[in-house]
Amino acid sequence: MNGVIPQAERLICVMVGLPARGKTFISQKLCRYLRWLNFNSKVFNVGNYRRKNFGVDMDHNFFDPENKEAQEQRRMAALEALNDVLEWFEKETDPMVPAIAIYDATNSTVERRKMILEFCSSKALKVMFIESICHDDELIMSNIKEVKLSSPDYVNKDPDQAAEDFKARIAHYQKAYETITEKDISFIKTIDLGTQFVLHLVQDYLQSRIVFYLMNLHIKPRSIFISRHGESMLNVKGAIGGDSDLSPRGRIFAEKLPDLIKKNLGDKKLTVWTSTLKRTIQSAEHLTYPKLSWKALDELDAGVCDGMTYEEIEEKYPEDFHLRDSDKYNYRYRGGESYHDLVVRLEPVIMELERQENILIISHQATLRCIYAYFLNLPRDELPYINIPLHTVIQLTPKAYGCEEVRYKL
Repeated sequence: MNGVIPQAERLICVMVGLPARGKTFISQKLCRYLRWLNFNSKVFNVGNYRRKNFGVDMDHNFFDPENKEAQEQRRMAALEALNDVLEWFEKETDPMVPAIAIYDATNSTVERRKMILEFCSSKALKVMFIESICHDDELIMSNIKEVKLSSPDYVNKDPDQAAEDFKARIAHYQKAYETITEKDISFIKTIDLGTQFVLHLVQDYLQSRIVFYLMNLHIKPRSIFISRHGESMLNVKGAIGGDSDLSPRGRIFAEKLPDLIKKNLGDKKLTVWTSTLKRTIQSAEHLTYPKLSWKALDELDAGVCDGMTYEEIEEKYPEDFHLRDSDKYNYRYRGGESYHDLVVRLEPVIMELERQENILIISHQATLRCIYAYFLNLPRDELPYINIPLHTVIQLTPKAYGCEEVRYKL
């Protein structure tokens, strides 16, 4: 042994594709997923570097491949972002944990991809390209509408003028666009909302895990509703865990729930997911949508403390009580689970959730904290303290630049 500690893998996922093909959406979703699994991950959006250095008041002509001055400015922004990726790997990531930088830009020519590969090769960094291709005009128009409302390039701009300018920008990119045909690089192509995939030289466990996630992802508009079960008899007592029935107040919540969902969803299709515990199943009993019970959605297992109040836990297991306070995410109940264990347990649920469209999840406080943290990209030290109150339905709508949230109190 030479005393050198091996470093965990450093990977750059390089997005490729025309504008309005869902690249930023995919970038943000992938980053959230990787961070949720406690990997180092960060998105480097080249558009942000362009705006920082050259401003936002530029129309579609800035993206014309014949505009050599602008082309050089865009190349400079791309290089600055790459240098920041390198600095992030070296200074801001845990060397013992895999780190994945997501390089979000069009990267739509062989020349640009060659520049990226040469930079990464000189720094001994692995590269995987992710190309998003879409031939569906309706979806492209939907993405254009989304971009003109949420893109930093079109803040305070007339929506119709923004849409026309953005279409002209796309036309400029189409002139020079070269789909990935290079034979010596790792890549995945996702085509038409994930209806088809092309994989090439996917090399290791980390890349395979990313590919599996991307193959479960779609960018169709949808909403995820999450709600704790109605108040249970053990809630009234102040006890955790157990498998008690709803209280009278909880049953009133269950009766009100269908009207709220109908009001916000209309005639759209919905599937209801519950845990296997009585209080979630009873909370869903008045809903007429298809239902599915998941063991993975059960509450965090409190082990020997199941059914106890926090006062009883402090009295009987004072050391455990204080250990939990000092590191709530990693603390594992005796014979039970930690929040970290719960995240691992929920990964298959997240994968299936990404495949679905409109979903209502009726589950438990700790479980929903983990799901909420995934969609809102919250760090693990905040996760155990997320406010998920009783009798409140939270509607989450994934967007290209984040996730919209609305709360409904019943």
